[in-house]
Amino acid sequence: MRFLPGDAAERPRVAFALGRNVGSAVHRNRARRRLRAAIAAHSEQLGPGAYLFGGGPDVVTVPFPILERAVSELLDAARDGAR
Repeated sequence: MRFLPGDAAERPRVAFALGRNVGSAVHRNRARRRLRAAIAAHSEQLGPGAYLFGGGPDVVTVPFPILERAVSELLDAARDGAR
């Protein structure tokens, strides 16, 4: 994940970068949906700025609680690094 801090009045922006190494378009779309759901579960951790999430083939197959925990850890690290 990459994070670019923004102004306090700015809403968080989230984008996804999933290459063909994730798999077919079906797999990439599923990975995006799973990442979107994991991020939505931790939306209170999103501060103002731009977030770019990437991933490999494991994003499609890893159990959702593990994916959710990884997203939470990334958001914590981004928040701590922005201070």
